[in-house]
Amino acid sequence: MAEKIILTGDRPTGRLHIGHYVGSLRRRVQLQNEGGYKDMFVFIADAQALTDNFDNPEKVRQNVVEVALDYLAVGLDPSKVTLFIQSQIPELAELSFYFMNLVTVARLQRNPTVKTEIKMRGFGEDDAVFGSGLPVGFFTYPISQAADITLFKATTVPVGADQKPMLEQTVEIVRKFNSIYGDTLVEPEIVLPPNAASQRLPGTDGKAKMSKSLGNCIYLGETADEMHKKVMSMYTDPQHINVADPGHVEGNAVFTYLDAFCRDEHFGRYWPDYANLDELKAHYQCGGLGDVKCKKFLEKILNEELEPIRARRKEWEKDIPAIYEILRKGVEHAREVGAQTMDEVRSAMKINYFQDKALIEEQVRKYSL
Repeated sequence: MAEKIILTGDRPTGRLHIGHYVGSLRRRVQLQNEGGYKDMFVFIADAQALTDNFDNPEKVRQNVVEVALDYLAVGLDPSKVTLFIQSQIPELAELSFYFMNLVTVARLQRNPTVKTEIKMRGFGEDDAVFGSGLPVGFFTYPISQAADITLFKATTVPVGADQKPMLEQTVEIVRKFNSIYGDTLVEPEIVLPPNAASQRLPGTDGKAKMSKSLGNCIYLGETADEMHKKVMSMYTDPQHINVADPGHVEGNAVFTYLDAFCRDEHFGRYWPDYANLDELKAHYQCGGLGDVKCKKFLEKILNEELEPIRARRKEWEKDIPAIYEILRKGVEHAREVGAQTMDEVRSAMKINYFQDKALIEEQVRKYSL
């Protein structure tokens, strides 16, 4: 059985938000602290971000350090985790190029995550995947993501539910590569958050996904005052007009966030009228409970979770050069590991011409006859 190697990352198109936190970041810190792994890689996917921000490289460049700050703020420890920048690993581009021969255009078109992202960014409508202005790099990013995972022989990939189709495609690529060239690459396993709310946290406006581009995020690094405004304006139940009216918790963003963050002990600290979330939901559904009280309860829980993150971020903000040094060292280690995998890949694909002494000797014999 392969030793556990963990890998995951984020696009630097803006600061990270609580959707990233419950979807993956929180689990990464848990995995880091549990130990029992050979290596853990967490990378900033700047090359991937450039596929749909190619005309705004400064945006990506500036957000690299923002994402790094969020990583360190949530508790990722550079002495235990390799933090690196994707574009600084040229082996990733090489492996992506080879993987392109193993995936058809039709298969990429069927990837539901690709279809959703293309529509969201206005590149195509319905099934018209080849929409106006769609960059090839963006269309093929499942291939790039497969390279990210397989270059480091990752066995464990903690991500949100929206990334499940990407992991499935990675497994397909690994199987096809190994079937053609021999057993070289490792099949990864996805690690999803434990509950449905964490797997796909909606935006504060109640839309299906918290998204930087939709402006419906609560960012990890924002102040308590900024968060207060967003929580108080959150989408709840449009039919719950009066306090006495029965309320609905399904589709109610406040209760979805409580599902993701609330624990029984929070009631003892902040709302002792109830023993647990089930009791609170039951009261809300019967009527007689206002939305503002629920929002204030949620705000206290979020502040408890985010205050240590805010404090660590402020400390790291005082030494930005140290962050770049952490990333530089991470790149060095990632390149060492990636180079070893690429040696094996080139050997399997029979393109290791100068390292294959048997090939040279064979050619010598051939032309000596």
